[in-house]
Amino acid sequence: MKIPVFVHADDPVLQAGVTALLRGRPEATVVEATDLDTARVVIVAADDVDEPTVRTARALQRNGSMRLVLVITNLGDAALLAGIGAGACGFVRRSEATPERLGAVVRSAASGDGAVPPDLLGRLLEHMSSVQSSILEPRGLSLSGLSERETTVLRLVAEGLETSEIAERLCFSERTVKGVIHEVTTRLRLRNRAQAVAYAVRQGLI
Repeated sequence: MKIPVFVHADDPVLQAGVTALLRGRPEATVVEATDLDTARVVIVAADDVDEPTVRTARALQRNGSMRLVLVITNLGDAALLAGIGAGACGFVRRSEATPERLGAVVRSAASGDGAVPPDLLGRLLEHMSSVQSSILEPRGLSLSGLSERETTVLRLVAEGLETSEIAERLCFSERTVKGVIHEVTTRLRLRNRAQAVAYAVRQGLI
């Protein structure tokens, strides 16, 4: 089954160009704005990952659960990080946007994977390593946003233990356990402990 893809660009020539690249691809079918809710992947094409591009990307994602791919003319380290912050999982330089490449990134996005130009991937990993060692670790955190203690508490919550049982297991007070859960849900903007556990599962922590 073909993947429904919605293409957006402020520049109509750019939009027509990206749309043309996808026409006839066996893995994708381009949908119109009237059928945006059916799209599994949304492609935003622009020269830069600037504030208008980020706003557009976020607005389009709010319309559904689409995966975001950015086709960017000036795609460097800063643009990559800004795009990740906007929720993108796939990146293609405009100069490298062949039908085959774009089709492959659409497939990757639809399946839940990511796609980054190889020359940027190494630098991204270096950046994340630097963030881990210089910012997160001194604060007892990891890239997941959770400390070891928070992860341990959520793991026990996931096992079905009550607050009193977790406190006894970890030699904490019940107040401490409640505080840990409250800190996690507040910092990550989660509604309750069930969502906190779901977050930890998605991050592969439990």
